[in-house]
Amino acid sequence: MKGRIAVLDKIKGRQAAALIVDGRLEDLLIDPLDDTTPRPGAIYRAIADRPLKGQNGLIVKLGEGQKGFLRHAKGIAPGQGMLVQVATQVEPGKAAPVVQKLLFKGQSAILTPGAKGLNIARSIRDEDQRNRLGELAHEAMEGATEQIGLILRSAAKDIDDDAILEEITSLRQTCEALMAEPETGPPELLLAAPSADYLAWRDWTNPAPDQVFDGDGAFEDHNVHEMLDALQQPYVKLTAQASMFIEPTSALVAVDVNTGGDFSFAAGLKANLATARDLPRQLRLRGLGGQIVIDFAPLGKKDRRQVEQAMQRALKVDGIDTNLVGWTPLGHMELQRKRERIPLTQLLA
Repeated sequence: MKGRIAVLDKIKGRQAAALIVDGRLEDLLIDPLDDTTPRPGAIYRAIADRPLKGQNGLIVKLGEGQKGFLRHAKGIAPGQGMLVQVATQVEPGKAAPVVQKLLFKGQSAILTPGAKGLNIARSIRDEDQRNRLGELAHEAMEGATEQIGLILRSAAKDIDDDAILEEITSLRQTCEALMAEPETGPPELLLAAPSADYLAWRDWTNPAPDQVFDGDGAFEDHNVHEMLDALQQPYVKLTAQASMFIEPTSALVAVDVNTGGDFSFAAGLKANLATARDLPRQLRLRGLGGQIVIDFAPLGKKDRRQVEQAMQRALKVDGIDTNLVGWTPLGHMELQRKRERIPLTQLLA
């Protein structure tokens, strides 16, 4: 099916959302089965527990036996209370990475307590649009505490004034209520992480879907289950003969690129460029992060720059923070990717 569509359904009783562009799965969101594990975006009242020597941080208690790890935690004494937000996914057996810089993110706006100021996304360059949004920002934030800032996202340019004002008002109410919470007291969850359907509505805006299909059977109607089955396999077809294998281990994610029966340098470069263009999407859909090591097909050093540029362009569109570390002495490319999502294999287990 041509076009950009969002499909909302449930998997094993949990809310899920799929973004399909011209028949290809571009993004996938599934609520986890375990709703007690800290998830990105959730806000807690935390209690400082103990510093971790040599790691420039400390362990904090989040309540219900959950722990968080706060980096750069200077001047915080054990037993001190604070509000924190979960920054990334929790790795098994580790504390949840948390930050004290809270963000209240909506479709058109982001509120930033402790970072005052009104800002408009740089991608909005039309002067009339910037003036319109600037006036809306001042109107929406009138009477707010001076310590709460506002960022209008790029999606705001396509949203009408009333909807923007309504969303900012809602975000303000949530933000101000939480900021009024006492930092002292038992550690507990104050604001749950956003659900899959909310994240789809909030973030799939560039551009917004042409159509939205919602309800039981929507995944079946749009072959999403078949797409999920393919994502649980390491094999990914690239071109007529080329392929890559994506295999997570306990230490890293290994990617192996193959050219099939064609061993020419031209075939190798073609397969490597196809890998660079598609790998960020595959990692996003599979929920993989951490250290990524790519064993490309035989590649001359003069062609490395071309592959790097293709990878950088794909990572820019992907949106998940990923650092292209460089090449190893053996000719492998290394990436360091933020763990924003739960691995798909865990979600579907």
